[in-house]
Amino acid sequence: MAVDHIRYDLLVQDALRGVVRTVLEDARKGLPGDHHFYITLATRAEGVQLSPRMRAQYPEEITIVLQHQFWDLEVTEDRFEVGLAFGGVTERLTVPFTAITGFSDPSVQFGLQFTQIAEGAAEAENAGGEGAPAAKGPAEHKTAPAVPNIAAVTTARDPAPAAPPEDDPDKPSAGGEVVRLDRFRKK
Repeated sequence: MAVDHIRYDLLVQDALRGVVRTVLEDARKGLPGDHHFYITLATRAEGVQLSPRMRAQYPEEITIVLQHQFWDLEVTEDRFEVGLAFGGVTERLTVPFTAITGFSDPSVQFGLQFTQIAEGAAEAENAGGEGAPAAKGPAEHKTAPAVPNIAAVTTARDPAPAAPPEDDPDKPSAGGEVVRLDRFRKK
């Protein structure tokens, strides 16, 4: 298998995390309509800050909801901070975007799912064999960021009934919405 020196997986990863960043920046002004967010994060990820009580209760993963009761949402280039209440106790969470494993907005049936892969596995895959050494670039980390499952990015809210197959087998079938990543890039 050819070696991916460009690291498309990391580029797509960063672009989709940019979507989450942009949505949260807009949410600082308030959530329009019925929009609300479920954000799942790895609580052991580097840079995640939460109270010892919350870390003990959620040692691996937690899903937070940004809907009616959240405050002081701050968004930076690499993380967000938010105040939430858990069981009547207020907490302040700091979450690096790299710690997010899932993001969804159920009001419009939009979701992103990120899965963790180990750098060694990615290097072995790029090198063409299990455990084969690979050259390390300056931007590589101890573990590679999650690679998103792009296939399940969006679904229609009220899907139309499936049309019967047409005569042209090369014509793409109706289905999910295509999202251009260009609109999320910094200008």
